[in-house]
Amino acid sequence: MNSAQVDAYLRRIGVEPPAWPTVDALRELHLRHLQTVPFENLSIHLGEEIVLEEKRLLDKVVGARRGGFCYELNGAFGALLAALGFDVALLAARVYGDGERLGIPYDHLALRVRTVDGGDWLADVGFGAHSHLPLAFGDRGEQEDPGGTFRIVEAGPDAAGVRGGRGTAQAADLDVSRGGRPQYRLEVRPRVLGDFVAGAWWHSTSPVSHFTRSPVCSRVTEDGGRITLSGRRLTVTAADGTRDERELGTDEEVLGVYRERFGIGLDEVPVARNPV
Repeated sequence: MNSAQVDAYLRRIGVEPPAWPTVDALRELHLRHLQTVPFENLSIHLGEEIVLEEKRLLDKVVGARRGGFCYELNGAFGALLAALGFDVALLAARVYGDGERLGIPYDHLALRVRTVDGGDWLADVGFGAHSHLPLAFGDRGEQEDPGGTFRIVEAGPDAAGVRGGRGTAQAADLDVSRGGRPQYRLEVRPRVLGDFVAGAWWHSTSPVSHFTRSPVCSRVTEDGGRITLSGRRLTVTAADGTRDERELGTDEEVLGVYRERFGIGLDEVPVARNPV
């Protein structure tokens, strides 16, 4: 990323250029990203190509003022952090599903970020409802966050009885949980963006993938709650967990919510690729 791209990205999320790549700067960047860049899978339902290349991600997130799913959001955010001087590693994860079954390899992309004032942090702006702030990567106790109570712990054996990481604590897979429920299992080996192409393709095309079943668009609100448009159902969740839900009737209403609540201007309402 060049300096003009960095400045445009920072304007997109409403953050002044940080003086140093510190944990305080990371926390601000992380939260503002969640508040301004939606988690959305609309490209899948609009027939748009998803390309995991830095320029294409910046064109979408910054130039077109869109959002994306994990590969796009954390891919773009990781590039921004690296350009600002943070030490960034892309990590692969498998998401826990029904019955706590693990998903496919390269199911999710998250970031391990090192700051100049010490410590490693798990940054993730691409998992939907998750932590609002980076989590301390090496902390194995409970971590309180506006998004809930989180823990990062060494993972046990998988369904095949295999423990990831070659048996050493430093290389062990890690389970990330929220409210006592496992969210995803991280591999600590660094990856490159191109490693996630197969996972992104599967999630964009498979009828089994929940991403192909309904359009969804979601972001953290300024008061610490969340607003989500799933299909035509609009859900506004307050910081205290209370929810207000309603069905939108007309295409004009749907397009208006995308435009006014998410900053996304569309010419047509996304139609589910593989509706349930």
